[in-house]
Amino acid sequence: MFLEIAVQDAPGAQLAASYGAARIELCCALQLGGLTPSQGLLKSVQLAEPALPIHALIRPRPGDYVYDGAAVALMVQEIKELHDGGATGVVIGALTAEDGIDYAAVEAMVAAAQGMHITFHRAIDHLTLRDAVTAVPRLAELGVQRILSSGGASRAGEGVEQLAAMYQAAEGGLSIMAGGGVKTSDFAVFRAAGLNDVHLSAKRTVNLQTPEPLTASARAEDNSYFATDAGIVRDAAKTAQALA
Repeated sequence: MFLEIAVQDAPGAQLAASYGAARIELCCALQLGGLTPSQGLLKSVQLAEPALPIHALIRPRPGDYVYDGAAVALMVQEIKELHDGGATGVVIGALTAEDGIDYAAVEAMVAAAQGMHITFHRAIDHLTLRDAVTAVPRLAELGVQRILSSGGASRAGEGVEQLAAMYQAAEGGLSIMAGGGVKTSDFAVFRAAGLNDVHLSAKRTVNLQTPEPLTASARAEDNSYFATDAGIVRDAAKTAQALA
């Protein structure tokens, strides 16, 4: 199985590479669900791991995936700059206000990618089972090469039925990648459903201890952040290798 690890810094990328991840999804602000990485972040990861495929998340803000014209234009520009910066692929997604896929936005972003690998992210999990399955071949026609999904469930391990249906609908036109609350115990189930790609954030929470005395403002701040966890990446890689 092929592992994709979501990371937000060079140390995370180095961990992913050291345990044989196939690629990373590069983002910033994992605690917000991930946002578009900067050019500086992309460059730092390229310098740290020159051979590691980097798929950059395109998400301009937290919240829903319904974007106006200005937001779509921004995402298109970000994709062009990430292409010029040497990213291997981009991870995109956009919905209509009715929780359908915004195909016009997808088409614009695919065009901006100029041949980079395209993954459609978990925005697809907002769709009903029927709509998600129907969307698979249409996304493939637009140039999407992989769909990241939890199968509409809170955890991908509980959404295997929908993931399997999406895999069947793809008919080899694109890959379905399981992601969202993934446990290593899910890997064999994913493989049995025909899936070969698994996505993990593989994160741990780092809580910083700030010495007293503190101002009232400082006490109100959240001093925690996410970091890539070596143990989770190692266990995921070991499990994936056992299923090879």
